[in-house]
Amino acid sequence: MDIDWEYVVERLDRILDLGEEYLTRRLVEYQLDPGIFRNYIAFRWIQHPDNGYLAEVAHPDLADHDELFGIDRILENLQRNTEQFVHNYPANNVLLWGERGCGKSAAIKGLLKLYFQAGLRLVEVQKEDLFQLPQITHQLRDQPYRFILFCDDLSFDEGEPGYRELYSLLEGGIEEPAGNILLYATSNRHYLLPDRLSDNSDGRHPQSEEAWSEKLSLDDLFGISLGFYPMSQPVYLEIVGYLAQQRRLIISEEELHSAALSWAMERGSRSGRVARQFMDDLSGRMAMEGKIAPLSD
Repeated sequence: MDIDWEYVVERLDRILDLGEEYLTRRLVEYQLDPGIFRNYIAFRWIQHPDNGYLAEVAHPDLADHDELFGIDRILENLQRNTEQFVHNYPANNVLLWGERGCGKSAAIKGLLKLYFQAGLRLVEVQKEDLFQLPQITHQLRDQPYRFILFCDDLSFDEGEPGYRELYSLLEGGIEEPAGNILLYATSNRHYLLPDRLSDNSDGRHPQSEEAWSEKLSLDDLFGISLGFYPMSQPVYLEIVGYLAQQRRLIISEEELHSAALSWAMERGSRSGRVARQFMDDLSGRMAMEGKIAPLSD
């Protein structure tokens, strides 16, 4: 078989050119346009093997703190810490932990609605991308804005990588911490690392003092730790009543409460999320039946 060596050499040259172009692109550092912080207030960090970049969120979910029930003390502490931060006073990293669906994420996202005009910007960072905190910090530290890095559902299972990197990055190393960046995280656990003591109740493999200290010290990096506890029935029904009024449902309070409690019982929990899911179902059915009051003039 005759080989067209001229064609082979031509193809190899093309492959080498493409490889050089690819490597050149990877070596060029992503250049952040500072103008995006004037035009957008919320961002996602997108992981890239070399550096990563910020992606604008065109339609951020601006939760309203006035629509979060039963957590007034938590919101007060959260707002106070954030006000200190946006006014360039000392403030703490924050951990919100506890029951699912009770408003942990909404409490953090709602801060953006309150303080974006004061220069607050929100950057969502996935847990698996936390190892890129140095790159994130490098891009944000010299910007004239205040940044909350928002990490939702943060926790580490036994043997899972990442928590040591998070500890060292938040605790600080040779580089001075950025004064315009805080980490606000949510977790369904009180402790970000699993409680290995419960796995050693027979006493044969006691948890070492060093491991227990490590477990506590990671949580201690968050100067403010606020717990969300199971929602009481009155608060759950208050949320349901508020949403029913907002959606102009024509239904008696007795019928509404009975249906809401049955819904919660079927799902085995009471929370703001469960209340909202119930109202989505109920308001959809009632809209089909024409049982929604018209808007008043």
